[in-house]
Amino acid sequence: MKIEQFEDKGLAHFSYAILSECAREIVLIDPARDPQPYYDYAQAHDAKIISVIETHPHADFVSSHLEIAQKTGATIRVSKLLGADYQFEAFDEGDSFTSGKLTYRALNTPGHSPDSISIVLSREGKDVAMFTGDTLFIGDVGRPDLREKAGNIQAKREELAGQMYHSLREKLMTLSDDVLVYPAHGAGSLCGKALSGANSSTIADEKFGNPMLRPMSEEEFVQVLLADQPFIPKYFGYDVALNKAGATAYAPSVQQVQRLAAGSTLEKGAVLVDTRPEAEFKQGHLAGAINIQQGGKFETWLGSIVGPEEKFYLVAADEATLEDLIRKTAKIGYEALIAGALVGTPATPATLPQLDVEQFRDQPEAYTIVDIRNASETKAEPLFEGALSIPLPELRERAREIPTGKPVVVHCAGGYRSAAGSSIVEAALPQATVYDLGEAVKSFQTAVASH
Repeated sequence: MKIEQFEDKGLAHFSYAILSECAREIVLIDPARDPQPYYDYAQAHDAKIISVIETHPHADFVSSHLEIAQKTGATIRVSKLLGADYQFEAFDEGDSFTSGKLTYRALNTPGHSPDSISIVLSREGKDVAMFTGDTLFIGDVGRPDLREKAGNIQAKREELAGQMYHSLREKLMTLSDDVLVYPAHGAGSLCGKALSGANSSTIADEKFGNPMLRPMSEEEFVQVLLADQPFIPKYFGYDVALNKAGATAYAPSVQQVQRLAAGSTLEKGAVLVDTRPEAEFKQGHLAGAINIQQGGKFETWLGSIVGPEEKFYLVAADEATLEDLIRKTAKIGYEALIAGALVGTPATPATLPQLDVEQFRDQPEAYTIVDIRNASETKAEPLFEGALSIPLPELRERAREIPTGKPVVVHCAGGYRSAAGSSIVEAALPQATVYDLGEAVKSFQTAVASH
């Protein structure tokens, strides 16, 4: 038996290929949008992919389960509660199947979603590993607030939080201490709030070190779990629906994105996502463009700022970057929304001025300061007295709340988000002078910490 973990760092996503060496068969769990790494793994081990298991309809990425099944003949296994639109075999509590000496059995573990399952892997009758999807993470558990308006079954966050309490304590924690724990996400995922940087664990280690598994009442658990959850990106409900239906094949969908010649005339009023480095963007860009840079968590911020009902143009500094960003866009199913992709920028009449940081440091009251960090970040570390808090995912809708009587300074925690935020405010408030504090914000954090 071999368990291969595949990691997508941009989405902090883990997927798995489990190889039965004697049978030369592979079972995949929660595969990413691009199926090629799994085909390559199967070929390298002279093995056949016989099944793809989805622990739930994912909100933060698009899965390749349907494409893989159509290409290989593998059986898709999901909970019947998912209400999948594609052909599948129901995989719920009491269901199991074998591959060589390995047995896979399902546990219904609602909490993150009503249709979540966890998969227990046994070898010759002994439980050896558990694939927990978004139910149990390393050091945390899945958030319960993503299915209030999405999916086949919708449920209130309080109800799901209570179900999570029982799934953890009555099902997962009853397994042997030495059972390995393999989650669908690691640190940085928005499917939880305090995930560890580790990529696997054991039941014993989670009982000892996971604060959500310590002894507490259901009422206390629900209260702790619901507190300070991260924001919900605009694309999450869209991806739940895509995964329930089964996405189109990855490579053809990427190829169908229209590549435009540099300097092409773009439709007026369309959203333009300019991914060039912020220094280049500030020197000149098309009016109204949003600067979401290639670095950082591009796909997450794209899907948090741009809604799934919007078409957009994608601009990059060079061809290689453009192709990389189209692939990243496809990971959240947004490639179908690209009206056109091109290198360079079609026009450069708009610029963003450079902030005199020392002048700002001396007279912060002379500026309207907009803090675009998440509410939990602002609460944990206030930086500027009187700052207006508008988290980046809400900024396009709320930018007109910003007073324009003074120059506006936009800041985040490190500079990546404020590049996007300042471009959004500039577009929404053309009469205002807008500055990006950028990476200089770190010097203010140091000053606050020293006090």
